Amino acid sequence: MFTQIFDTHSHYTDSAFDPDRDAILSQLPSAGIVHSVLAGTTLEDSQEGINLAKRYDYLYAAVGIHPEFAGQQPRDYLDTLATLAKEKKVVAIGEIGLDYHYGSDNKNAQITLLREQLDFAKQLDLPVIIHARDCTEDYLRILREFHPHGVVHCFSGSAETAREVIKLEMYIGFTGVLTFRNAKKALQALQEVPEDKLVLETDCPYMAPVPFRGKRCDSTMIPYTAEAAALVRGTDTQTILTQTCRNGEALFRIHSV
Repeated sequence: MFTQIFDTHSHYTDSAFDPDRDAILSQLPSAGIVHSVLAGTTLEDSQEGINLAKRYDYLYAAVGIHPEFAGQQPRDYLDTLATLAKEKKVVAIGEIGLDYHYGSDNKNAQITLLREQLDFAKQLDLPVIIHARDCTEDYLRILREFHPHGVVHCFSGSAETAREVIKLEMYIGFTGVLTFRNAKKALQALQEVPEDKLVLETDCPYMAPVPFRGKRCDSTMIPYTAEAAALVRGTDTQTILTQTCRNGEALFRIHSV
């Protein structure tokens, strides 16, 4: 059995887990999972993540508002985030970022929301979890301005973009995409990431790796992603899992187990 598995980005508050959430979460440690970070997408989801993290020692929460909801946040949302961020199990602000995949009609609202949350994270000295989709020029420009400590999650950019993220001393997170048949771009980007800046994630219930593609994902599937990474990097699966666990602990300032 593989050990030292750190799922740096999960969504166990998602309704996909409503039928059997506790059954899954209670079994993950016996499958080698030592940590998992629950990424918040709204204020309500962030609170649910905190509540869940309080019930399981190995779970941690990130609080923030996803770009999908830009323009919908309450005027005093930062006050609420400040209250949530005081909770002991909160280790990051996220997931925050930009997403132009379905158009950029609310581009200015997204940029404003991202900038406000990056500034907020800097004030609290918390790392950030960055969501970036079809917005390379804008998100890199803003990251260069703020120089946050954090991770670009579910990385989908080019090798060149990966090099730019690494210049900012940020971590890069990869999902089950590494196992997909059309993963050439992701695998090329992976080769640019230094050993100490690589982390793995599920983004569950989404992005299940082959051979589970199309099914509900969970943290037990990370070894398949690690195996794909190991093949590219000329090492073995457990070495990747151990290294990315240590990296995740450094990223989120979590003590080793």
